[in-house]
Amino acid sequence: MGAVVIGGEHPGLGIARSLGRRGIPVCVIDDQHSVSEFSRYATQVVRVKDLRNEQNTVESVMEIGYRYGLKGWVLFPTRDETVAAFSRYRDRLAEFFRVTTAPWDTVRWAWDKKNTYDLAAELGIPVPGTYNPRTERELAELYSRLPLAIKPAVKENFFYATGAKAWRAETPEQLNDLFWKATRQIRPEEILIQEIIPGNGQQQYSYCAFFRDGVAQSTLVARRMRQHPREFGRAATYVETIELPEVEELSERFLRAINYYGLVEVEFKQDPRDGQLKLLDVNARTWGFHSIGAPAGVDFPYILYADQIGESVERCRARAGVGWLRAVTDLPTAASDLWSGELDMRTYWRSLRNTRTESVFCRRDLLPSVAEVLMLPYLVTKKYLVKPDVKSEIQAAGSGSGANLPVGRSVE
Repeated sequence: MGAVVIGGEHPGLGIARSLGRRGIPVCVIDDQHSVSEFSRYATQVVRVKDLRNEQNTVESVMEIGYRYGLKGWVLFPTRDETVAAFSRYRDRLAEFFRVTTAPWDTVRWAWDKKNTYDLAAELGIPVPGTYNPRTERELAELYSRLPLAIKPAVKENFFYATGAKAWRAETPEQLNDLFWKATRQIRPEEILIQEIIPGNGQQQYSYCAFFRDGVAQSTLVARRMRQHPREFGRAATYVETIELPEVEELSERFLRAINYYGLVEVEFKQDPRDGQLKLLDVNARTWGFHSIGAPAGVDFPYILYADQIGESVERCRARAGVGWLRAVTDLPTAASDLWSGELDMRTYWRSLRNTRTESVFCRRDLLPSVAEVLMLPYLVTKKYLVKPDVKSEIQAAGSGSGANLPVGRSVE
């Protein structure tokens, strides 16, 4: 019995290593070249044309499953659009695979931030002030609240169109210009205008867990010590495990309310103006730094895999003080923070001493880290510079045995 990982960037590589070290075969499916192609733990790597359209994704995964005899294998999505596809088409996929993604009645509360914030408010969980204006008059009513962030309710649509996680508006003119610019990229009902909580990633916390039957079976709380960009962090570059019970209580309240199952990351930011932890995001999948779990005592991919195949899963909790680093983005981030005075050398060196895992580098699996450096121009171009036909994708989004798997790696 093996695992099928959708997406071969560093989160997918972390899953492949977690399972591959235990002799579990791993098939990686991606629509671009990735570092996982070069990992000794990726038994098979299959490239497909498109993983952004939900129906195409499901068809590709099913076809590959039949072709290579992957019946009963465990599915691991690593991107939000794949989570949505697996959730909406869960019944069909479950006829052949073991699906780790919860049903749509659960996932929709995480996938669309408007749903997330509405439910959080009902549950008494603090959220940033968030608005969904539809007219010029409604937009003008927000001028007194500037500065504000323009962000998407469904983040993947916006990110693929713009390469940004959010935009900052300081003046009424900027707010108007950015709002109408956003309407040319995504549907107006997906555009959220949100208050900006002061501070950078050091005020941002993540609750990470394997959640089942209303109970956190395995937990980890982490703090974003550095992120890029500094204000609207597209991704963490250095995080560290901590103890923060309040984050756990708020997160578990939300997850119980939606009857969540699987791996999850719930993001909060502490507002220095009132001291409250405010909910930002819920990721219904593995997150960027999930590989911090293993050195901290919580190997998330294996825990989920074991639960799927019926093995007993012991409850566990991560220890504090364990660091995770993504060197390729943290080096320029740290240099910029040192130059601006946001970071001092003593804190930087302490973070390096606490680092127990790097996102790609591994002594027992060196090729992916070499490949990442050589592929950097390609990866940056694919992720940030090449924009697909987003509007057509938005419309699409709205509306067994391992014996047959070859032992070596192959790329098709």
